[in-house]
Amino acid sequence: MTLLTVENLTVTLDTVQGPGRAVRDLSLTLEKGETLGIVGESGCGKSMTALAIMGLLPENARTEGRVIFDGSDLLALSEDEMCQIRGNRIAMVFQEPMTSLNPVHPIGRQIAEALVLHRRLSHAGAKREAIALLDRVGIPHPAQRYGHYPHQLSGGQRQRVMIAMALSCSPDLLVADEPTTALDVTIQKQILDLLRSLIDDLGMGLILISHDLGVIANNVDEIIVMYGGAAVERGPTAAIFRELSHPYTQGLFGAVPRLGRSHANGQRGRLTSINGTVPELIDLPDGCTFADRCGFVSNVEPRRRRWSRSPQGTLRRAYILSNPARRGVHHDRSG
Repeated sequence: MTLLTVENLTVTLDTVQGPGRAVRDLSLTLEKGETLGIVGESGCGKSMTALAIMGLLPENARTEGRVIFDGSDLLALSEDEMCQIRGNRIAMVFQEPMTSLNPVHPIGRQIAEALVLHRRLSHAGAKREAIALLDRVGIPHPAQRYGHYPHQLSGGQRQRVMIAMALSCSPDLLVADEPTTALDVTIQKQILDLLRSLIDDLGMGLILISHDLGVIANNVDEIIVMYGGAAVERGPTAAIFRELSHPYTQGLFGAVPRLGRSHANGQRGRLTSINGTVPELIDLPDGCTFADRCGFVSNVEPRRRRWSRSPQGTLRRAYILSNPARRGVHHDRSG
């Protein structure tokens, strides 16, 4: 059963320098109970995609396309209508809990607020449920912690509180934006194991956003690789890691340090790096956005970029040359 369908989503930010396209023509489908990872370097459009789904874009943002959830286009709903869905049927775990939690209210009251608003529980009932949620996400002494403020908790505990808040109304879709950032490896594993167990128990869909390829590899069914606001490769997780069809995906994965070796091909030496810099959103190049940094770039006849399928079943978005002397994916600077 299809839970979420994003069709040709484009998010444009109006800035003093001019309009910048933070997300460009993005499409995806998520089934109920499925997990999807969105990966890419900072500024590629991962978080902006999540904010568009949640209806939390900044005031200077304009959207095109459709975000279909349970038959309704979320982009066409009023703020009052979105408030009935946001936090209730779609929930989000934000990147930094210290800035997402209200510092002047106890954490228990912040969890209980959604229970009163969406589930119409009494304040006493909401408190009991909030304490049960704190216990479920592994907060020790939950009844005592109910009255604590965010600054009294560790980073891992604050992230657990955010997860408890997101799960308070048993959402159909959970969007987790860098949920393990700034946490040590042990706490990261605990948080990810918690998310995985809750997804299995509740049967909800998950969109996991991260720049950490290890986190993505072990926790999602499918991956979308984004660059410059657009998806450049997508497919099943195992196939993406095995195939690495797009040059940007190759560079991204090649830059990951590996114990005992420095390169994805096993040869020792300096870590692979991607030459150049990420283009400005207000000044994106024509044709393929990655062309200026790509080692396979060639001048070919201008034509529209398209999706092609690799032998392993992943989809890559680039220009394909048929010249047998130069195999692989090539990018057109002008098309």
